[in-house]
Amino acid sequence: MLLWASLLVLAPVCGQLEAVSKPVISLHPPWTVAFRGETVTLTCNVFHFHAPEKIKRFLWYLGRRMLRETPGNTLEVRDSGQYRCQTQDSLPSDQVNMIFSSGWLVLQAPHGVFEGDTLVLRCQTRSRETLTSVKYIWNGKVISASNQSQDLSIPRASSNNSGFYHCTGRADKMHSWKSNTKSVQIQELFPHPKLKVTPSQPTEGSSVNLSCETQLPPERPDTVLRFSFFRDRWVVLSDWSRAPELRIAAIWRQDAGSYTCGAAAAQGVHKLSLPVHVYVQGVPVSGVLLETQPPEGRALAGEPLVLICSAAEGTGDTTFSWHREDTGESLGTKRRRSRRAQLEIPAVGGSHAGGYFCTADNGHGLVCSAVLNVTVTGTPGNRMGLIAAGATGGLLSVLVLAAGLLIYCRHQRKSGDGSPGNTTRSPPATGPGQAPHGRCQGQKDSPVELQHLYGNGSLGEGHLVYSEIQTIRPGQEGEGKSLGKILVANYTPSFNMCLLSTPYVLGAAVSTRSRSADKAGGNPCRRGLDSKERRQTPKDASCIS
Repeated sequence: MLLWASLLVLAPVCGQLEAVSKPVISLHPPWTVAFRGETVTLTCNVFHFHAPEKIKRFLWYLGRRMLRETPGNTLEVRDSGQYRCQTQDSLPSDQVNMIFSSGWLVLQAPHGVFEGDTLVLRCQTRSRETLTSVKYIWNGKVISASNQSQDLSIPRASSNNSGFYHCTGRADKMHSWKSNTKSVQIQELFPHPKLKVTPSQPTEGSSVNLSCETQLPPERPDTVLRFSFFRDRWVVLSDWSRAPELRIAAIWRQDAGSYTCGAAAAQGVHKLSLPVHVYVQGVPVSGVLLETQPPEGRALAGEPLVLICSAAEGTGDTTFSWHREDTGESLGTKRRRSRRAQLEIPAVGGSHAGGYFCTADNGHGLVCSAVLNVTVTGTPGNRMGLIAAGATGGLLSVLVLAAGLLIYCRHQRKSGDGSPGNTTRSPPATGPGQAPHGRCQGQKDSPVELQHLYGNGSLGEGHLVYSEIQTIRPGQEGEGKSLGKILVANYTPSFNMCLLSTPYVLGAAVSTRSRSADKAGGNPCRRGLDSKERRQTPKDASCIS
């Protein structure tokens, strides 16, 4: 007895356990109102939580008093009252109110009518006589009238059909009877579902689980429920199915809104959950980086260059833009649901060299990358620069050699003459049969000093200078023999050079011609001056400053 008492005390506390483990009483016949002297069989039904073969005893209660203990789950009753049952390991069942009437006419109603069920009411006489007129009254209002005895059926009952019912009937024209009043409560087949969102505040791009939770009563464990999910009432996220859960693989900011779920039974019962507002959190863009392919901004002329803009963090749709840092030119914009986008320049040229940067914005603020310097190799301008650099190096080598020979010859002249003289002389005339002075050593009779020969040309910045160096070796008969020519091109912002030479001492003659050109293919004002300067240039020397 102490065990049963403790279970009775725990019953109101363990609500979840009560809903799962309580037995349910059913009736045969199904009416809760019968005539006195009749017998009704009560059955204590146990669902799921214990195998029937493990239950050794059933306890029955009438009101607060334990009526009896039975080895089986049935009990025949003939007395009015509130009945409950219980097993050794369960909570007590809900009570069933039985009425055994001594009247001549009763209204019979079933026990445990749920939403969607057909509610059947019967107006019955004690002697089972056929009535010639029957009326059913609900909450004082006649809802059915017939000239013959028949049951009242209310299909797809709902909570709106709950209330107080009674009936009236006639067996003949002289006698009319009124039944007892019966309270009928239509029970909820299942409560309104509750929508559960996990996580409750998701981040953009993450998955979200929606769960539609409800519970069937123990009396209807085999009822099939179907579920569906909605956003903002009208957007259907899933068709009706037996799955009470829905997984959203990736949720975005535009998916934020009011979510609901619905549950439906085959009996025509549909219920919606209360709306749950889902906020989708966005992650701002950060760590924007500009990269290139080929790497490190090293582009080849005529080849494609791919500008790759990426973000280390950031969610949702992101707008990427590419820009020139030096000119401020916008190269293009792309919108991607990604943290990476690229822009291709099909064929780069020299004009594409310079600084580049990119930006990314997903609605939380614009973020810029660092500037990446792009260099272009293999362009015509670069090749000209290489040629000019090589030519300048060769010309400077020749000048160094000429300067060395000049110093050497001066030293030889002073050591042979012993006294200072006129430092400027014309080369002696060479008579017939006389050998020219082609070497510095052995120049005893008439040594010749090197002459300083200058040629001046005014060159603007960016002018192209061509220099031709001709080397001549004196012959036996006084005629020089050409050994070769060197053509040097130099593209410099400024050029200042002076050549010191004499064909009689060094055996070399140097001539230099200058030409200028602008970016438009040549300055026409400069071409006439070039020709005049070439005509006035001495044959034996040239100086450019």
